[in-house]
Amino acid sequence: MISAVAEMYGIHPQTLRLYEREGLLKPSRTEGNTRLYTDDDLQRLEFILNLARDLGVNISGIAIILQMRERMEEMQRQIQDFVKYIHEEVLSRATAASDPSRGAIVPVRRPMVAPAAQNTRKK
Repeated sequence: MISAVAEMYGIHPQTLRLYEREGLLKPSRTEGNTRLYTDDDLQRLEFILNLARDLGVNISGIAIILQMRERMEEMQRQIQDFVKYIHEEVLSRATAASDPSRGAIVPVRRPMVAPAAQNTRKK
């Protein structure tokens, strides 16, 4: 509910409406059109208020910072996915390297019995 959140953070409800209009906050709505703020919404609001109150960043600047933050989070997810892929690939190749017949185009047959030692005595 907008009035409860506004009171909780010591801001006017119009400020929340402005942040929503500008796309900085996107609370979900009930069937009766009441705004519902999630914990993520409230954390985002705290970040916005910190930028505005403490650092003096204007609405346009806040929007840019939020976009950059979202891009960085996406890049971090992509890096984590890539690291996971590389890790799995290294494990796969290490396993394949420990078994020379694995992945061979032509199966490699290993002798079942070691070949008899050749007698190489000099006479």
